[in-house]
Amino acid sequence: MTEFLDLIVPISTIEEKYPGGWEQCLIDHQPAIGGRVWFDDRLFRDGAMNRPAMEALLGEWWKLGFECSAEKDGQRYWKDVCVFEGGAGGTGMPCDWLGVDMVSQTVYLKGTEPGEIRGRDWDLVDDWEPPVFPVL
Repeated sequence: MTEFLDLIVPISTIEEKYPGGWEQCLIDHQPAIGGRVWFDDRLFRDGAMNRPAMEALLGEWWKLGFECSAEKDGQRYWKDVCVFEGGAGGTGMPCDWLGVDMVSQTVYLKGTEPGEIRGRDWDLVDDWEPPVFPVL
């Protein structure tokens, strides 16, 4: 499930690059779990409500050693992380590992089925339905 601006990171990448791995990531994000942070078995999601806040999140992940984006053949793409903005039509740059369902405004790791979301305060979203965006 996504909302506003979503910073998506594969858990396998977190295990490889996050200082202390997945367990430390969960410890470090404990205050935000249930609010802006949730995850399934494959993807971690943090979020922001505006671009400056998202840029700050990206900066924090970059400081931890994540290569947020890269360039190949003159085209920029998301590498270790990806920013998804459903209201703006997706990722803005290619992200070869992220699957997107624009109808439900959900994301998943390509090649897998969407997983069960954990760490989300479901009391806040009991009646959640994906927003309907006009087709352009």
